[in-house]
Amino acid sequence: MMRADSRLPHGRHFALTWGIGDRYGGMTNAMLRRSRSFKRIGGVDVDILTLDDRPDYPELASRLRASGELIDGLRLRNLWDDLRRRPSRPKGSAPDPVEPLTPRDDDIVSEWDGVVLSRQRSRADGGPIAVDRFRRDGSILATERADSPSHRIVLYAEDGTPIRAWKSSWSLYRWWFDRLTSGKTSFLLVDSKTAARSVAGYRRENVTTVHIVHASHRLRGRAGTLRASRATVLRRAGDFDDIVVLTARQRADLIDDLASVGVTARIRAIPNEAEFLPPSRRPRTDDLGVVVASLEARKRLKHVVDAIAQARAVDQRISLDLFGEGPRESEIRRRARSLAVEEHVRLRGFDPDARTAFQSAGFSLLTSTSEGLPLVLIESMAAGCIPIAYDIRYGPADMIHDGLDGFLVAEGDIRMMAQRIVELRSMPAARVEMMRKRAMARAAEFSDVAVTRQWARELRSAFDAKRIASAKDQPLPVRLRRRAGVVRRRIQWATGR
Repeated sequence: MMRADSRLPHGRHFALTWGIGDRYGGMTNAMLRRSRSFKRIGGVDVDILTLDDRPDYPELASRLRASGELIDGLRLRNLWDDLRRRPSRPKGSAPDPVEPLTPRDDDIVSEWDGVVLSRQRSRADGGPIAVDRFRRDGSILATERADSPSHRIVLYAEDGTPIRAWKSSWSLYRWWFDRLTSGKTSFLLVDSKTAARSVAGYRRENVTTVHIVHASHRLRGRAGTLRASRATVLRRAGDFDDIVVLTARQRADLIDDLASVGVTARIRAIPNEAEFLPPSRRPRTDDLGVVVASLEARKRLKHVVDAIAQARAVDQRISLDLFGEGPRESEIRRRARSLAVEEHVRLRGFDPDARTAFQSAGFSLLTSTSEGLPLVLIESMAAGCIPIAYDIRYGPADMIHDGLDGFLVAEGDIRMMAQRIVELRSMPAARVEMMRKRAMARAAEFSDVAVTRQWARELRSAFDAKRIASAKDQPLPVRLRRRAGVVRRRIQWATGR
């Protein structure tokens, strides 16, 4: 029986991201996990929304469903596929048609089964100047022209007749959101910082908007500074009904950083949840480390290579498996060769089941410059794999009690990380086993049930706050009715009625 405190508020629920790649990372993993928990534990269906031009979303949805990433009650919906399936009705006078692009060799083309679904032409600086989109039968669906003096996007009927137009992509996206929510009570959760730009100005009384910040918002960790990639959205944080970060420490920092630029917003901390692997009987190799990370600059994986090389100078049994792919792979390989540890720091490439390595490894390493709350840290601890992590913002210090269920190392201190690896290998077996049990107990606090319960409480609270705020200029009887409605809903929630 579903617990009353885990039941999500009644309404339509949406999770918005820009797009889903074939080999998606932590943010998309977190979104899919949260959506599954919303259905399984919270009792609501979730539509997962994307805005990009990926041509094969129906096929991707089938693969995700076959792998268990999508379950009954979850639906993957793309803006352009929706427009292909559900043509819009004309509104007002018809816009003028736009001449389709004449194909060129330098166009960026997306195809499905030999049919071009989108053709994009870029400026010299790389920005798009024109896009044509097509249906799966090859007929024109929409034209987009960045330099248009009137309508940027024009939508066409199947016979090629122009039927609607929008002056910006944002206005198209918000029109789509209106179609999806249909005036009903809705909750729109935005994971992608790119997609969040389209929601910052989207204000509807029936829609509660939430932006989830999955990584550090600060520029190089400096107080009072915002990363350029996040500044545009976060300076409009008050335009969302809720901003959710992953740790209490980041919440405190974000409140201070926004206050310094005169921005106030409702900000809460809810961690990502982890899907825990079932107990394993795989033997554990105590001197084997594991890292699961994209091979990019922010992860500082050459520090991993250096730490293993220094640890091996003391204990030759130590080695590490590194799972992931990315632009820094060649640099990491060169560093391993230069330190003569290429046989002991093994680059395993991308593996969708990489997290199972935590079940048999003795320790894990985290050397990033910044994080939100890395799922790999929770997954490592849940599997009893002891984490050794840089004390960065944010995540490690919110999870690890240094020396009890893992180790915190001063940021960038490779020598100390190597020392902790050696120290762990020299500990009595009973103490190591106790650390593993404590790590598993700590990770249990981030279970899907515990986190969904937090989401249920917060979405109800944000909805109530929005209802009360929207009536602040209304007559007193209206304000009193709104507050009475809040009390009534809270009683119903607490009693499960």
